[in-house]
Amino acid sequence: MMKVLRSRQWTFAGVSIVILLFIGLIIYGAQNYLKLDTTISRTVFLEGEYSVDGGEWKPANGYDPINERFHKITFKGKMSDFTAIFSENITISSQNVWYTTKTSDGKPVFELTYLGKEELRQLYISSADDPNDPMLEPENFDRVYSEGYASKVSLPDSPGYKTITSYSATLNADGKLGEKEFILEVVNPYPFAEQSFNDCFMVMFSEANGVYLKFFFDVLSPVLAFLLVCFFGIFLFPIAGFILGKINYQYFAFGALCFFWGMFMIGQRASAYMNMWIIDPGACMTIVILLGYCLFISIMFYLKSNLTGNVARAVANVVATVYILAVIAVIVLQFTNVSDLYATSPIMYLLAAAGTLVITALLFVEARHNSRAVMILISWTPLTLSILLDALNRYLVFTNIHFYYFGLMITMIYQIVRLVYDLRKQYLESIRYQQMQKELYEAKVGVMVSQIQPHFMYNALTSIAMMCSIDPETAQEATVTFAKYLRGNMDSLKQTKPVPFTQELEHLKKYLYIEKLRFGNKLNVEYDIQPTDFVLPQLSIQPIVENAVKHGVGMKKKGGTVTIATRETDNAYEVIISDDGVGFDTTAQKKDDGRSHVGMENTQRRLKDMCGGEMIIKSTPGEGTVATVRLPKEGQKNEDTVS
Repeated sequence: MMKVLRSRQWTFAGVSIVILLFIGLIIYGAQNYLKLDTTISRTVFLEGEYSVDGGEWKPANGYDPINERFHKITFKGKMSDFTAIFSENITISSQNVWYTTKTSDGKPVFELTYLGKEELRQLYISSADDPNDPMLEPENFDRVYSEGYASKVSLPDSPGYKTITSYSATLNADGKLGEKEFILEVVNPYPFAEQSFNDCFMVMFSEANGVYLKFFFDVLSPVLAFLLVCFFGIFLFPIAGFILGKINYQYFAFGALCFFWGMFMIGQRASAYMNMWIIDPGACMTIVILLGYCLFISIMFYLKSNLTGNVARAVANVVATVYILAVIAVIVLQFTNVSDLYATSPIMYLLAAAGTLVITALLFVEARHNSRAVMILISWTPLTLSILLDALNRYLVFTNIHFYYFGLMITMIYQIVRLVYDLRKQYLESIRYQQMQKELYEAKVGVMVSQIQPHFMYNALTSIAMMCSIDPETAQEATVTFAKYLRGNMDSLKQTKPVPFTQELEHLKKYLYIEKLRFGNKLNVEYDIQPTDFVLPQLSIQPIVENAVKHGVGMKKKGGTVTIATRETDNAYEVIISDDGVGFDTTAQKKDDGRSHVGMENTQRRLKDMCGGEMIIKSTPGEGTVATVRLPKEGQKNEDTVS
């Protein structure tokens, strides 16, 4: 029994049971939600007719969306008994409009109007039961008014975002709901903006807490998804750029764009419910609009981050700064009670569009020589098309869909996928760079070891020992030169960047000095050095000279001459190592003849990876070999980093 309890199968079974119980709870809760807490969303709660700006009366059933623009829209009709029977609450969500619901005899039912200090005082006086209530005194009322919520009421012409919930029973006090005539008047206080009624007014009938349940089921999921986008923006992309070895301004700009895009979309999806937690309707409106402005600013800075020209970046900075100053200005107007953010939003949207167009035009100019600019322009095409469709829809009114949201979503998803691809590419390049550094280190170790092999050291020390009795001064000089040569080889292990040719030449002369001690008159060395102001990988010429000495003139009975020369062409610097030794057939297949070809292969790889260079070898059997190292002048950009 104990063995069974300790088994992995028992653990798996226990976890499976817990998961099944959890799934069962979700199903049970969903069934009860569908049975008891249903919600019905409608355009209005009346079935009858409506008139826009005093025009003709049209039929209204509450279910069909009304996409018409208006300054004042009036509804007349009745509410069905079905609504009162199956619903406890009626919730009205409005954005930037005032409204009044009253019965046919003028009795108010639902109402959203501005209440200033005097209006609140008169309302309190009319509802007071105790004539001795101290709050009836103006000074007491003013003191409480200044300390309470009412002191934060927005501008008189700023309805903001408001959600009001009440019991349906209040509409059916006499039990004759289906026979009652109601009048609903909705007023748009902004003369410049003919809002679509469907965008600024929504009615919902529900059971208890229905508005919260509707938020949970309809809005919470996308809100959580956009919070994940915010997380990507604030953490993933900036940290990824930092981990990969450099702080990339484009990653930070795109991270800010992701964050504010996520917050903007959260604000749009939750705007109808925001007043349930943020009491001030004006504050709800302010938050949603400012999130849009922050998104526009982040878009400008991200587009600017893809510009490479100094003039273009300066112009983009000016454009973004002007828009930021404009945002600060409208915020000041809002909080000094001059004009609210919604009233100034048309000007701000025009400024945002103009600024974005200017930076986009700069990207078009750079697209000829900036591949990233081309990619950005292509990726923003869905957003541009969606804005054009929204502009057409505003005048033609062919749908109640806002294309801008979909265009922005497609563009942002493409940008995220593209940036993830770039991060992956950069990560792979980072790994490749580390591998290359390892190979370069191993190559330098190989070159160094090849020069201090036991037989090389034995030959060098033997030659120096023989000279101690014949020519002590030369022996002393040879000993110092040999020590410096060994030290140079050891120092090369620490060098990761190209070095000046003059430094490489001095080390090469030490090597040839020691080899000349060994070969004597059989080895002649000539120098034809012209340009020297270029860089190359350390110990990249020595393996070539070593081959010329050992396998060229060293294999020839009478010896020969090794010549080292430098030349400059229009596009490159050249180092030419030639010998008149035995030569070899360059077309013949390499064979295991005791020689090490690894050093030459590593040299070729180092020349290419570090300087973009190449090595060209031409040889004729019996005549000699010429090896040319070509270093493009473009690869000399590393010269200022040489230590």
